[in-house]
Amino acid sequence: MTEQTVFDTTVAPEVRTAAGVVRGLWRSPRGGHGLPSAAFHGIPFAEAPVGPLRFAAPVPHAPWEGVRDAIEMGPTPQRQTLAEITLIPEPSIEGDSTLNVNVFTPTPASAASAGLPVMVYIHGGGYTAGSPASPWYDGASFNRDGVVTVSISYRLGFDGFGCIDDAPDNRGVLDWLLALEWVQQNIAAFGGDPERVTISGQSAGGGAVLTLLGMEAAQHLFTGVYCISGAVGDVQRPRAQQLARRLAELAGVPATREGFASLSEERILELQQKAQEPADGPGKPLEMLGRMIAEGLALGPMIDGELVQRATLESFKLGVGADKPLVLGATDDEFSMALDEAKGKLRFIPKSFMLGKAGLAKAKRKAYFAANPDVARRDTAGAVGRYMTDAMFRTAVLKVTDAREAGAAAAAKSGATASAPTWVYRFSWASPVYKYAMHCLDVPFFFDCLDSVKIDAVAGANPPQALADELHAEAVAFVSTGVAPWPKYTDNARATRVFDVPSSVIADGYGGVRPLLGAAA
Repeated sequence: MTEQTVFDTTVAPEVRTAAGVVRGLWRSPRGGHGLPSAAFHGIPFAEAPVGPLRFAAPVPHAPWEGVRDAIEMGPTPQRQTLAEITLIPEPSIEGDSTLNVNVFTPTPASAASAGLPVMVYIHGGGYTAGSPASPWYDGASFNRDGVVTVSISYRLGFDGFGCIDDAPDNRGVLDWLLALEWVQQNIAAFGGDPERVTISGQSAGGGAVLTLLGMEAAQHLFTGVYCISGAVGDVQRPRAQQLARRLAELAGVPATREGFASLSEERILELQQKAQEPADGPGKPLEMLGRMIAEGLALGPMIDGELVQRATLESFKLGVGADKPLVLGATDDEFSMALDEAKGKLRFIPKSFMLGKAGLAKAKRKAYFAANPDVARRDTAGAVGRYMTDAMFRTAVLKVTDAREAGAAAAAKSGATASAPTWVYRFSWASPVYKYAMHCLDVPFFFDCLDSVKIDAVAGANPPQALADELHAEAVAFVSTGVAPWPKYTDNARATRVFDVPSSVIADGYGGVRPLLGAAA
């Protein structure tokens, strides 16, 4: 652990940012070990995206006079709490100034530190939901271990990612960039080193950090990437334009900035899901699944040819981001539980037939089952659920690592700077509640916050603290040094860290999903 200065915790911590002074609050160390840390909530990095600034590029927040309290979470772009949808507690907070950051630091004064490593966390939620105000994203444990932690907000759904001809593209992506610029400009005042910034995120947040890793315009803003259950979220412009036209049609407004601005956020939220459905209706569940696997999300980072210049994997193959170390992985059963309620209905239907309905070509089914005997032994619902996980998340790990290897080769051929390694992991510990290592289960282990709220709902009454200690410590090591403490993933060894009880390192931990890519396992 990095040595820390002892502060007078009877006096509220204050830090001068480029826009003005913020006042935070002290917190006791997590688990009662180590020194207290300071939290600064809801610091605005941009003006409120309302009125003339709605559907505009984010504008840096104007300076303020005096001391601004930063003791409560700021307003969130998420407007409804999705308690029944997400396993992570992610509250919605009312208000207009939704573009803000939360900073957690053990050293809230630049003079007191030589510059600590920094982790910036981007929340998930399918680019349409999620909140940086989750208690799971509190950086207390990272602070205890000498890492300054920042969580950021960004515009969601159509407001953040909708394609409007007379408005800037990728407004949510622009929010990420401005938040990271804010970190570069201000984090030293909170004890962090702007030249040691790791970006991390889970689910759509994992997709966000992959998008940023593949963007030329973002390369100066971070030095490493830790991607948790991320899938590349590239959206093609024609699909984004089609969604915008459909939403305008449903709302009865012109498909222009003025037309969409006449709609409240609540009205757009009501319509954006319907606008993503096919014209003939949502269709049957497995047909919808197959379409989602084939097409991806309709709202998310769009390939605009300027900011997001090309498909993310193509950027990796060209060597963009090749100098940044990367950790990425997934849980073993991200969405395997999705069809559990249909077990009874599906028990007499052959799993091969159902996988075909979900879009898996016949030629690949036999190879997939041969490479995954555990899946072949599952019932139909379990097999199709695991295929969802593999097709959407676990194959993404292979696609990224393959593209990075191609990019490293391209960089070496051109004589560019040596490429940085990639490390791969799996989270395999199964929840005693859901019986799977499912989506979101690994997040409280990553943040080492098993004492937080609603942990028992996903991880049971006695989740293994030793596993949290292990996973979190190895994340801290990567954020602090740029090197993960297990063998790097290479084309030959394909070493894979498996987080479980007990944990291990195995060879080619994602080999079982290669048949889905058309390659031998």
